[in-house]
Amino acid sequence: MPGSPRTAARTRLLAPALALALAAAATACSDDGSGGQARASAVGGESAPFAASPYWVDPESDAARQVRDWEAHGRAADAKALKRIAERPVADWPAGDDPGPEIRRAVRAAAPHRRTVLLVAYNIPHRDCGRYSAGGAASARAYTDWIDSFARAVGDAPALVVLEPDALPHLADGCTPPEYQDERYGLLSAAVARLGRQPHTRVYLDAGNPAWVTDTARMAGALRRAGVAAADGFSLNVSNFQRDDAVKRYGDRLSGELGGAHFVMDTSRNGAGPLPGGRAEAWCNPPGRALGKAPGTDTGDARLDAYLWIKRPGDSDGTCRGGPPAGSWWPEYALGLARRAAG
Repeated sequence: MPGSPRTAARTRLLAPALALALAAAATACSDDGSGGQARASAVGGESAPFAASPYWVDPESDAARQVRDWEAHGRAADAKALKRIAERPVADWPAGDDPGPEIRRAVRAAAPHRRTVLLVAYNIPHRDCGRYSAGGAASARAYTDWIDSFARAVGDAPALVVLEPDALPHLADGCTPPEYQDERYGLLSAAVARLGRQPHTRVYLDAGNPAWVTDTARMAGALRRAGVAAADGFSLNVSNFQRDDAVKRYGDRLSGELGGAHFVMDTSRNGAGPLPGGRAEAWCNPPGRALGKAPGTDTGDARLDAYLWIKRPGDSDGTCRGGPPAGSWWPEYALGLARRAAG
C-alpha cells in the first residue's frame, strides 16, 4: 500500500521473481539434443508446462506420491489426470508445535532451483470458532513462539506467507467471542511484523471471500487493525470456490478501501464456481467442483500479485459429505477436481 514500509520490499522482490521465471522458461525451452524440448525435470520435479513458475513444486506432495502409487497399480489414466495437481505449486501448511522442520525441508529443496516457497501460517488460538479445523496454539505466548519458529525456519529464503486463513473474517462476522478479539488483533499484527523481518518473505493477511463478509469497509477496518499496512497485502478465496471475476471485484473494492493494497487469490478449486442452490455447508467438500486457474503471477491486474493454490486440492475441508478430518488427503476428491478441470 502506498507509503507502507513493505512497498519497497515488494518492488525489490518482484524483480528477482520475474528474472527467475524467465530463466526457468529459457531452461524449459532448451533443446535436449534429440530435436525436442527438454523437460525441466531438475526443477523440483516440475514438468515443462509449469517450469516458468517462480514457486516451488514439491515432488513429495500427497498428490505426487498418489500419482506414483496409481502408476504402479495400473491406474494410468487416473495418474495422468492427477498430475494436474502434482505438477503445480501448492502451499504448505506446516502443523504441530514446531513448524520449523517442515519449513526447512521445503526451503532446502527449493533452494537449488531458486524457487519461492508458498506457506500458510494457520495456528491462531481459538481457531475456526471450534468447527472442523478447531485447534491452534494453546495460548498467546505459544502462538508468538510458533510464529518466531516459523520465521526463523524461513530465514533468508524467498517465501510467500498467507497469514491465518479465516482469522480476520471470523472477527469481522462476530464468530470469535469478544474476550478473544483484542488478543487476536494483537497476535496478527505482531505476526505480520515478525514475518516481515525476514528479508525475502512476503506476507498477505487473509480477508475471506466475497460471499462471506460482504461489507468491504468492515473487512478493511479489521485488516487495518491487524497491521495490513506493514504487510504486502491480503489474500482472498482461501479454501473457497468463488469465481475469479467475483473475487477480483471484491479485491478491487477492498483494495480501494485500503489505499491501493495488493492481494493474491486462491484459485485451487474454483474452476466450476461455488456449489449452487444455497445448500448447507456449501464450502465443505462440495461435489462437482473443479481445479481453477493455474498458479502464476501473470494476472493482468496491477494490484493482483498472483493466482495461487493456497488450499491444497484434494485435502479435505472436514468430516462432511463423507470426507476425512480437515486437512487430510482425500485422493478420490482430488481426482474429481482434476478430471473436471478445463483444458
